[in-house]
Amino acid sequence: MTGISDRIMKRLRSKGRGKWVCTPKDFLDLGSRAAIDQALSRLAKSGDLRRVGRGLYDLPRTSGVLKRPAPVDMDKAVAALARRDSVRIMPDGIAAANQLGLTNAVPAKTSYVTDGATRDVKIGNRTVRLRHAGPSVMAWAGKTSAPVAQALRWLGPQAALDTRVATTLKRKLPDAVKKDLVRNSGSLPSWAAPIAHSLVDPQIATP
Repeated sequence: MTGISDRIMKRLRSKGRGKWVCTPKDFLDLGSRAAIDQALSRLAKSGDLRRVGRGLYDLPRTSGVLKRPAPVDMDKAVAALARRDSVRIMPDGIAAANQLGLTNAVPAKTSYVTDGATRDVKIGNRTVRLRHAGPSVMAWAGKTSAPVAQALRWLGPQAALDTRVATTLKRKLPDAVKKDLVRNSGSLPSWAAPIAHSLVDPQIATP
């Protein structure tokens, strides 16, 4: 057991404190599922690592200001959740729009969309809402421009009439993300595709 625990901790440390959230599935190359579960449970009880949710663990960094473990990185926790449950997960539209500076609205609850079941998940001291989304939305999973597509869907057709949307996106997005958005613009709502094309200069618009 000690050998497995040592190798688990070595892998966690190699990722960096606060930079990776893991699940038992991430260590199945080290031993049986039962042995991994036991090792993680013991490491959590001893304080060597932190349990941040059911089957989710991290090696927290210490906040220099608060002098205590920093909150879990929610995006990394959700990525671990996706690996654990073999589903795809993306930020919800309102969160994406807020991060892109397209709205000051803040979701009441941390929310993501998934091709899995709709449910609430406890991560750290927060409740995360996972909302089932259809194939047309989840087709963007893994694409660099996915947050932009999500934000535009949330803003709705009125976004096409507000020049500030395109102006903000053109200023903030890297060329590679703009190019990816154009490449996949056929999957956008018909009103959003012109916004995507307006973001790129002709010389970077080609795939």
